[in-house]
This record gives sequence, structure tokens and C-alpha cells, in this order.
Amino acid sequence: MIKGVIFDLDGVITDTAKLHYIAWKNLANSIGIDIDEEFNESLKGISRTDSLIRILEHGGVRDKYSDQDIKILTDKKNDEYVKLLEDLTKEDILPGIENFIKELRDNNLKIGLASVSKNASRILEILGLLDKVDFIADPAKVEKSKPAPDIFIESARGLGLAIDEVFGIEDSQAGVEAMRACKMRSVGIGVDADLRLETTQDLSLEKIALYFE
Repeated sequence: MIKGVIFDLDGVITDTAKLHYIAWKNLANSIGIDIDEEFNESLKGISRTDSLIRILEHGGVRDKYSDQDIKILTDKKNDEYVKLLEDLTKEDILPGIENFIKELRDNNLKIGLASVSKNASRILEILGLLDKVDFIADPAKVEKSKPAPDIFIESARGLGLAIDEVFGIEDSQAGVEAMRACKMRSVGIGVDADLRLETTQDLSLEKIALYFE
């Protein structure tokens, strides 16, 4: 029986991919590396540190940067990203999400978040959704980021539910792989999963529950 739902944040509840792209592109340019939006797609669902390492490898300069250098650069990127976040409004909630969350609440389902973003709480606060979420898994407290399953396992634990009592919603391949790794039922938004939906407007508890029965 489904008792809870675990959301990814970016690309499921809201779409801050463009903001990430602006911040990453500016940082990459500052160290002589050029990235485009297609490359930025490869950063979806992975941690800030892993994203920077991919950028450095893309530029052929990974060996020139120490762990401390990487920490400084990721902090710089995050500072710019956080400033960009302040321009978010409730209008940036993806279509269908508010109605779906209401549907979950009306059916007494618990809601968790499994996002690699360390800014997740602030983003939900800006969007007016923070009080709708029962538990936010802290990416800093899990050993491995997506596609490892750690953050989904932690989110289910925080909700007080077993893996087979929840399903997760993701828009990235890394996120779907993370759910598969812990045998959590998965719904993919525009990405192959146990159940694939094309957009967030297609989210329906009745439809999903029938599929997983």
C-alpha cells in the first residue's frame, strides 16, 4: 500500500536548470572552459562537486585543481546560484504540481524530498511549499549522491516508511537509477522509469496507484 511519495526537486517541482546553467557557465568561463546547454544536461541529478569535476574533465584540466580549489569554486558557483534563486516566484512551480500535492495531502500521504540541492529548503520556502513537505533528506548527510540510492533511502527513513510503501518521482536518469538501486517504485517525468509520464501535468495519484497495484 502506498503511504508516501518522494519528490526530486529540480525538474519535478520547479525548474531551476536555467539558473544552474547560468551559474555553471559563468564559473566555467572564469577558468577558461566553455560549456553549452547540452553539456549542462549531463549535470542533472548529480552533486555540485561531481558537476564541477565533470566540467574540469571536459576542459582537460582536472589534474590542475586540488580538493580545496574545488571547494572554493563550488562555493563561488553556489553563491551566484543562490542570488539567482531570489527571483523565483510561485509562478515557477511546474504545472500540475500544486494540485498533485493537494491530492496527496487529501489522501493522507506523506511527502518527502530527495534532492541533491543543499538549497532545497530555501527553494521550497520561496515557492510557498515548505510546509507541505514532511521530510527533506539532507544531501550532506548521505555517503553517496545519485545515482547511488542513499538519498532516497534516507528520505523514506525520515518519513518513517519502508521502501515498498513509497514511490519516487524523478526527471533525471541518475535519479531513476538511484531508485532502482534500492528497489523503490519510480515515476519518470520525461525519462524512462517504472512508469513514464511526459509532463508534471500528467501526475495523478489514482493513475499511479492503479499502475503500481
